[in-house]
Amino acid sequence: MPTKPKKILVVEDEPSLVFTLRDTLESEGYEVHVCEDGSSAMPTIDALRPDLLILDIMLPGKSGFEIAKECRDLKYTFPIIMLTARDQEIDKVTGLNIGADDYMTKPFGVKELLARIHARLRRANSYSKTGPLDVVTLGQVRIELNESIVVKPDSEVELTTREVELIRYLVQHANEPVSRDELLEQVWRYEFSTNTRTVDVHISKLRGKIEMTPEDPRYLVTLHGVGYMLKLA
Repeated sequence: MPTKPKKILVVEDEPSLVFTLRDTLESEGYEVHVCEDGSSAMPTIDALRPDLLILDIMLPGKSGFEIAKECRDLKYTFPIIMLTARDQEIDKVTGLNIGADDYMTKPFGVKELLARIHARLRRANSYSKTGPLDVVTLGQVRIELNESIVVKPDSEVELTTREVELIRYLVQHANEPVSRDELLEQVWRYEFSTNTRTVDVHISKLRGKIEMTPEDPRYLVTLHGVGYMLKLA
């Protein structure tokens, strides 16, 4: 049976770039769909359920930041590659913190974009094939990742999208040491040096949600001088 082509949605209002992207991606065998304004992006995403989203930041009607945030709030997990003409670090940080997977500044080479698309789709496909756990049990605590909640004997706590991503990555590497730099690269997807305090703060908050005694963690432990480890039986 022939492989079904991956669906890529391009949300971009620059006609010449849309033409180039459509022509290039279709020549690579992708099924390409286009939105030329931000207002129509979410209805198209809901109907299409793309395998990957290429998203400009500066759009009429609704910004790329708003669209990316809505996608992650709705628990859509497809990769998002953001495009912008502005070469400012704050834009990159904002996009990645919202939940974008990658970021390219215009003008860019189509070969580089294709390489990034291939890498993101390969990773997403591998991730789905490994069958990531929907539920993680840590003693008396049950983590329901699809629902983004932690269920304890006497309470329920909501998880943020970033915390869900963090848990999924730690589960994939359970019982292995994971460094702060690795988490920044793989979960936050930073491509530049940043303060690893970001990881420490998120780990501390996550412990408070998933451990019965966060001050004496049993499962999400610190490996001094190395990073962290999620201990699973």
